[in-house]
Amino acid sequence: MRPHPWILPCLLAILAPVSAPASDEGSPRPDAFRIYVSNELSGDVTIIDAPSFEVRETIPVGKRPRGIHVAFDNRHLYVATSGSPRMGPGADPERAKSLTADKSADGIAIIDLTSGRKARQLRVGSDPEEFALSRDGRHVIVANEDIATASIWELNSGRMVAEAAVTGEPEGVALHPFRDEVYVTCEEEGDIFVLHPGTAKEIARIRLGGRPRTVAFSPDGGVAYVPLESSRSIALLNARTHRLMTKVSVPAPALPMGAAISPDGRELYVSTGRGGSVVILDTAGRKIAATIRVGTRPWGIALSPDGSLLFTANGPSDDVSVIDVRTRQEVRRISVGAGPWGIAVGPAR
Repeated sequence: MRPHPWILPCLLAILAPVSAPASDEGSPRPDAFRIYVSNELSGDVTIIDAPSFEVRETIPVGKRPRGIHVAFDNRHLYVATSGSPRMGPGADPERAKSLTADKSADGIAIIDLTSGRKARQLRVGSDPEEFALSRDGRHVIVANEDIATASIWELNSGRMVAEAAVTGEPEGVALHPFRDEVYVTCEEEGDIFVLHPGTAKEIARIRLGGRPRTVAFSPDGGVAYVPLESSRSIALLNARTHRLMTKVSVPAPALPMGAAISPDGRELYVSTGRGGSVVILDTAGRKIAATIRVGTRPWGIALSPDGSLLFTANGPSDDVSVIDVRTRQEVRRISVGAGPWGIAVGPAR
Protein backbone atom coordinates (compact mmCIF):
# COMPACT_ATOMS: atom_id res chain seq x y z
CA MET A 1 0.00 0.00 0.00
CA ARG A 2 1.38 3.41 -0.96
CA PRO A 3 1.69 5.96 1.88
CA HIS A 4 -0.58 8.95 1.84
CA PRO A 5 1.19 11.92 0.17
CA TRP A 6 1.18 14.01 3.35
CA ILE A 7 2.90 11.37 5.54
CA LEU A 8 6.49 11.96 4.34
CA PRO A 9 6.48 15.76 4.75
CA CYS A 10 5.09 15.37 8.26
CA LEU A 11 7.79 12.85 9.24
CA LEU A 12 10.52 15.11 7.88
CA ALA A 13 9.13 18.05 9.83
CA ILE A 14 9.07 16.05 13.06
CA LEU A 15 12.64 14.76 12.64
CA ALA A 16 14.16 18.08 11.55
CA PRO A 17 16.21 19.94 14.24
CA VAL A 18 14.53 22.92 15.80
CA SER A 19 16.20 26.09 14.60
CA ALA A 20 16.59 29.23 16.70
CA PRO A 21 14.32 32.12 15.78
CA ALA A 22 15.89 34.61 13.43
CA SER A 23 17.63 37.42 15.27
CA ASP A 24 16.49 40.98 14.89
CA GLU A 25 19.27 42.56 12.88
CA GLY A 26 18.31 45.96 14.24
CA SER A 27 18.92 44.94 17.87
CA PRO A 28 22.34 45.64 19.40
CA ARG A 29 24.55 42.83 20.67
CA PRO A 30 24.24 42.09 24.40
CA ASP A 31 27.82 43.30 24.93
CA ALA A 32 27.41 46.42 22.78
CA PHE A 33 27.73 49.94 24.14
CA ARG A 34 29.02 53.35 23.08
CA ILE A 35 31.85 55.57 24.24
CA TYR A 36 31.52 59.35 24.00
CA VAL A 37 34.66 61.51 24.08
CA SER A 38 34.76 65.32 24.40
CA ASN A 39 37.64 66.81 22.40
CA GLU A 40 38.61 70.15 23.94
CA LEU A 41 40.82 71.43 21.11
CA SER A 42 38.78 70.35 18.07
CA GLY A 43 35.43 71.36 19.60
CA ASP A 44 33.61 68.10 18.96
CA VAL A 45 32.53 64.75 20.39
CA THR A 46 33.77 61.42 19.06
CA ILE A 47 31.33 58.50 19.25
CA ILE A 48 32.90 55.03 19.39
CA ASP A 49 31.01 51.76 18.94
CA ALA A 50 31.96 48.87 21.21
CA PRO A 51 33.00 46.09 21.17
CA SER A 52 34.36 46.86 17.67
CA PHE A 53 35.96 50.10 18.96
CA GLU A 54 35.37 51.76 15.62
CA VAL A 55 34.71 55.49 15.46
CA ARG A 56 31.08 55.87 14.42
CA GLU A 57 30.90 59.63 13.94
CA THR A 58 32.16 63.01 15.12
CA ILE A 59 29.70 65.72 16.17
CA PRO A 60 30.68 69.43 16.42
CA VAL A 61 29.43 70.90 19.73
CA GLY A 62 31.22 74.24 20.28
CA LYS A 63 34.31 75.65 21.93
CA ARG A 64 36.32 73.70 24.51
CA PRO A 65 34.01 70.79 25.29
CA ARG A 66 34.99 69.20 28.61
CA GLY A 67 32.48 67.68 31.03
CA ILE A 68 30.35 65.04 29.28
CA HIS A 69 27.46 62.88 30.56
CA VAL A 70 24.72 60.64 29.18
CA ALA A 71 21.25 61.49 30.48
CA PHE A 72 19.55 58.96 32.75
CA ASP A 73 17.00 58.29 30.00
CA ASN A 74 19.88 57.44 27.61
CA ARG A 75 18.28 59.62 24.94
CA HIS A 76 20.49 62.69 25.21
CA LEU A 77 24.15 63.54 25.69
CA TYR A 78 25.17 66.68 27.58
CA VAL A 79 28.52 68.42 26.99
CA ALA A 80 29.89 71.50 28.78
CA THR A 81 31.41 74.09 26.43
CA SER A 82 33.43 77.19 27.27
CA GLY A 83 34.70 80.28 25.48
CA SER A 84 37.27 81.05 28.18
CA PRO A 85 40.93 80.85 27.10
CA ARG A 86 42.60 77.53 27.81
CA MET A 87 45.00 78.13 30.71
CA GLY A 88 46.78 75.47 32.74
CA PRO A 89 47.90 75.65 36.40
CA GLY A 90 50.71 78.12 36.94
CA ALA A 91 49.92 80.04 33.74
CA ASP A 92 51.27 83.57 33.30
CA PRO A 93 48.67 85.87 34.98
CA GLU A 94 49.55 88.80 32.74
CA ARG A 95 48.94 86.70 29.63
CA ALA A 96 45.67 85.50 31.13
CA LYS A 97 44.49 89.10 31.57
CA SER A 98 45.31 89.90 27.94
CA LEU A 99 43.12 87.11 26.56
CA THR A 100 39.45 87.72 25.85
CA ALA A 101 36.78 85.18 26.71
CA ASP A 102 33.96 84.45 24.28
CA LYS A 103 31.11 84.23 26.77
CA SER A 104 28.61 83.42 24.01
CA ALA A 105 30.25 79.98 23.77
CA ASP A 106 29.65 79.13 27.45
CA GLY A 107 26.94 76.56 28.07
CA ILE A 108 25.92 72.95 27.74
CA ALA A 109 25.40 71.42 24.31
CA ILE A 110 22.54 68.92 24.23
CA ILE A 111 22.86 66.15 21.64
CA ASP A 112 19.91 64.03 20.58
CA LEU A 113 21.33 60.50 20.50
CA THR A 114 18.56 59.25 18.24
CA SER A 115 19.40 61.66 15.43
CA GLY A 116 23.07 62.09 16.37
CA ARG A 117 22.76 65.87 16.09
CA LYS A 118 23.11 68.81 18.44
CA ALA A 119 19.60 69.76 19.53
CA ARG A 120 20.26 73.00 21.43
CA GLN A 121 22.67 74.98 23.59
CA LEU A 122 21.73 75.71 27.19
CA ARG A 123 23.25 78.80 28.87
CA VAL A 124 24.39 77.79 32.36
CA GLY A 125 26.56 80.62 33.65
CA SER A 126 30.21 81.44 33.11
CA ASP A 127 32.93 78.98 32.02
CA PRO A 128 31.21 75.67 32.88
CA GLU A 129 33.73 72.87 33.28
CA GLU A 130 31.97 69.94 34.91
CA PHE A 131 28.39 69.27 35.92
CA ALA A 132 25.99 66.64 37.23
CA LEU A 133 22.46 65.81 36.14
CA SER A 134 19.73 65.48 38.75
CA ARG A 135 18.19 62.04 39.13
CA ASP A 136 14.78 63.25 37.96
CA GLY A 137 16.33 64.66 34.78
CA ARG A 138 14.98 68.16 35.44
CA HIS A 139 18.08 70.04 36.58
CA VAL A 140 21.79 70.35 35.94
CA ILE A 141 24.30 71.38 38.64
CA VAL A 142 27.27 73.24 37.15
CA ALA A 143 30.76 74.29 38.29
CA ASN A 144 31.40 77.80 36.91
CA GLU A 145 35.19 77.78 36.97
CA ASP A 146 36.11 81.42 36.37
CA ILE A 147 33.58 83.01 38.78
CA ALA A 148 33.82 80.52 41.69
CA THR A 149 30.18 79.49 41.84
CA ALA A 150 28.07 76.36 41.58
CA SER A 151 24.75 76.98 39.87
CA ILE A 152 21.60 74.91 39.35
CA TRP A 153 19.60 75.24 36.14
CA GLU A 154 16.25 73.96 34.93
CA LEU A 155 16.86 71.98 31.75
CA ASN A 156 13.53 72.62 30.05
CA SER A 157 13.29 76.37 30.62
CA GLY A 158 17.00 77.23 30.94
CA ARG A 159 16.19 79.17 34.12
CA MET A 160 18.69 79.36 36.99
CA VAL A 161 16.99 78.17 40.17
CA ALA A 162 19.83 78.51 42.70
CA GLU A 163 23.47 79.48 43.04
CA ALA A 164 26.17 79.06 45.70
CA ALA A 165 29.46 80.86 46.13
CA VAL A 166 32.37 78.44 46.46
CA THR A 167 36.14 78.92 46.47
CA GLY A 168 38.39 79.38 43.44
CA GLU A 169 38.45 77.10 40.40
CA PRO A 170 35.48 74.81 41.03
CA GLU A 171 35.82 71.77 38.78
CA GLY A 172 34.47 68.34 39.69
CA VAL A 173 30.74 67.89 40.33
CA ALA A 174 29.37 64.56 41.58
CA LEU A 175 25.88 63.64 42.75
CA HIS A 176 25.68 61.34 45.76
CA PRO A 177 24.20 57.99 44.61
CA PHE A 178 21.37 58.03 47.19
CA ARG A 179 21.16 61.27 49.16
CA ASP A 180 20.23 64.79 48.08
CA GLU A 181 23.85 65.94 48.08
CA VAL A 182 26.18 67.14 45.35
CA TYR A 183 29.94 67.41 45.87
CA VAL A 184 31.89 70.22 44.20
CA THR A 185 35.70 70.18 44.15
CA CYS A 186 37.52 73.53 44.27
CA GLU A 187 41.15 73.43 43.19
CA GLU A 188 42.51 76.77 44.34
CA GLU A 189 42.06 76.31 48.11
CA GLY A 190 41.54 72.57 48.15
CA ASP A 191 37.91 72.59 49.27
CA ILE A 192 35.04 70.17 48.81
CA PHE A 193 31.62 71.79 49.07
CA VAL A 194 28.64 69.54 49.75
CA LEU A 195 25.47 71.26 48.53
CA HIS A 196 21.79 70.44 48.24
CA PRO A 197 21.18 69.70 44.52
CA GLY A 198 17.86 71.56 44.46
CA THR A 199 18.60 74.67 46.52
CA ALA A 200 22.43 74.93 46.48
CA LYS A 201 22.30 75.27 50.28
CA GLU A 202 25.66 74.40 51.83
CA ILE A 203 25.56 71.14 53.81
CA ALA A 204 29.28 70.81 54.53
CA ARG A 205 32.67 72.20 53.54
CA ILE A 206 35.79 70.06 53.77
CA ARG A 207 39.28 71.55 53.42
CA LEU A 208 41.65 68.98 51.90
CA GLY A 209 44.27 71.03 50.07
CA GLY A 210 46.19 69.47 47.21
CA ARG A 211 44.00 70.59 44.25
CA PRO A 212 41.04 68.16 44.41
CA ARG A 213 39.86 67.27 40.90
CA THR A 214 36.95 64.80 40.93
CA VAL A 215 34.81 62.65 43.23
CA ALA A 216 33.76 58.99 42.97
CA PHE A 217 31.53 57.21 45.48
CA SER A 218 31.57 53.66 46.78
CA PRO A 219 28.53 51.67 45.59
CA ASP A 220 26.88 51.93 49.02
CA GLY A 221 27.48 55.69 49.12
CA GLY A 222 29.49 55.49 52.34
CA VAL A 223 32.86 56.67 51.02
CA ALA A 224 33.76 59.53 48.69
CA TYR A 225 37.11 59.17 46.90
CA VAL A 226 38.81 62.43 45.89
CA PRO A 227 42.02 62.51 43.78
CA LEU A 228 44.33 65.31 44.98
CA GLU A 229 46.53 66.37 42.10
CA SER A 230 49.29 68.46 43.66
CA SER A 231 49.66 66.39 46.84
CA ARG A 232 49.85 63.13 44.85
CA SER A 233 47.28 61.38 46.98
CA ILE A 234 43.70 60.10 47.10
CA ALA A 235 41.51 61.33 49.95
CA LEU A 236 38.90 59.01 51.45
CA LEU A 237 35.95 60.87 52.98
CA ASN A 238 33.24 59.50 55.20
CA ALA A 239 30.29 60.53 53.04
CA ARG A 240 27.88 60.31 55.99
CA THR A 241 29.78 62.56 58.41
CA HIS A 242 31.64 64.55 55.71
CA ARG A 243 34.95 63.99 57.46
CA LEU A 244 38.35 62.93 56.13
CA MET A 245 39.19 59.32 57.00
CA THR A 246 42.63 59.01 55.42
CA LYS A 247 44.79 59.86 52.41
CA VAL A 248 46.59 57.27 50.29
CA SER A 249 49.82 58.41 48.64
CA VAL A 250 50.32 57.80 44.92
CA PRO A 251 53.90 57.28 43.67
CA ALA A 252 55.51 60.03 41.59
CA PRO A 253 55.27 61.14 38.82
CA ALA A 254 51.53 60.48 39.07
CA LEU A 255 49.22 63.49 39.48
CA PRO A 256 45.79 62.05 40.42
CA MET A 257 42.96 63.43 38.27
CA GLY A 258 39.84 61.50 37.18
CA ALA A 259 38.32 58.58 39.10
CA ALA A 260 36.00 55.62 38.43
CA ILE A 261 34.89 52.91 40.85
CA SER A 262 34.46 49.22 39.98
CA PRO A 263 30.87 47.88 40.14
CA ASP A 264 31.68 45.87 43.28
CA GLY A 265 33.51 48.79 44.89
CA ARG A 266 36.71 46.83 45.46
CA GLU A 267 38.86 48.94 43.15
CA LEU A 268 39.16 52.63 42.37
CA TYR A 269 40.76 53.60 39.05
CA VAL A 270 42.49 56.99 38.91
CA SER A 271 44.02 58.71 35.88
CA THR A 272 47.33 60.44 36.62
CA GLY A 273 47.73 63.25 34.08
CA ARG A 274 51.42 63.86 33.45
CA GLY A 275 52.11 60.51 35.11
CA GLY A 276 50.86 58.83 31.91
CA SER A 277 49.18 55.99 33.78
CA VAL A 278 46.18 54.70 35.68
CA VAL A 279 46.67 53.68 39.30
CA ILE A 280 44.41 51.13 40.95
CA LEU A 281 43.49 51.60 44.59
CA ASP A 282 42.59 48.49 46.59
CA THR A 283 39.73 50.08 48.54
CA ALA A 284 39.69 47.47 51.31
CA GLY A 285 43.44 47.51 51.89
CA ARG A 286 43.68 51.25 51.15
CA LYS A 287 46.82 50.80 49.10
CA ILE A 288 47.88 51.15 45.48
CA ALA A 289 47.56 47.69 43.92
CA ALA A 290 48.78 48.37 40.36
CA THR A 291 49.96 51.01 37.90
CA ILE A 292 49.10 50.69 34.20
CA ARG A 293 50.81 52.73 31.49
CA VAL A 294 48.41 54.41 29.05
CA GLY A 295 48.54 57.36 26.62
CA THR A 296 49.91 60.85 27.15
CA ARG A 297 48.49 62.82 30.07
CA PRO A 298 45.25 60.85 30.70
CA TRP A 299 42.42 62.82 32.24
CA GLY A 300 38.84 61.60 31.67
CA ILE A 301 38.18 58.03 32.75
CA ALA A 302 35.21 55.63 32.53
CA LEU A 303 34.34 51.93 32.79
CA SER A 304 32.42 49.67 30.43
CA PRO A 305 28.93 48.71 31.69
CA ASP A 306 30.17 45.34 33.01
CA GLY A 307 33.31 46.84 34.56
CA SER A 308 35.71 44.69 32.54
CA LEU A 309 37.21 47.49 30.45
CA LEU A 310 38.52 50.91 31.38
CA PHE A 311 38.91 53.92 29.09
CA THR A 312 41.05 57.04 29.44
CA ALA A 313 41.06 60.26 27.41
CA ASN A 314 44.68 61.07 26.58
CA GLY A 315 44.85 64.79 25.73
CA PRO A 316 48.18 65.45 23.98
CA SER A 317 48.22 62.11 22.13
CA ASP A 318 44.67 62.60 20.77
CA ASP A 319 43.56 59.09 21.61
CA VAL A 320 41.69 56.86 24.03
CA SER A 321 43.32 53.95 25.84
CA VAL A 322 41.38 50.71 26.29
CA ILE A 323 42.48 48.74 29.37
CA ASP A 324 41.64 45.16 30.29
CA VAL A 325 40.93 45.44 34.01
CA ARG A 326 41.56 41.73 34.69
CA THR A 327 44.98 41.52 33.03
CA ARG A 328 45.98 45.10 33.98
CA GLN A 329 47.05 45.76 30.39
CA GLU A 330 46.37 48.47 27.83
CA VAL A 331 45.00 46.48 24.88
CA ARG A 332 44.19 49.18 22.32
CA ARG A 333 44.45 52.85 21.39
CA ILE A 334 41.67 54.62 19.49
CA SER A 335 42.38 57.86 17.63
CA VAL A 336 39.81 60.57 18.34
CA GLY A 337 39.67 64.37 17.95
CA ALA A 338 42.19 66.93 19.20
CA GLY A 339 42.72 67.20 22.94
CA PRO A 340 40.33 64.55 24.33
CA TRP A 341 39.23 65.60 27.82
CA GLY A 342 36.19 63.68 29.09
CA ILE A 343 34.64 60.25 28.57
CA ALA A 344 31.11 58.95 29.08
CA VAL A 345 29.73 55.47 28.42
CA GLY A 346 26.17 54.66 27.40
CA PRO A 347 24.14 51.82 25.88
CA ALA A 348 24.21 51.04 22.17
CA ARG A 349 21.32 52.44 20.17
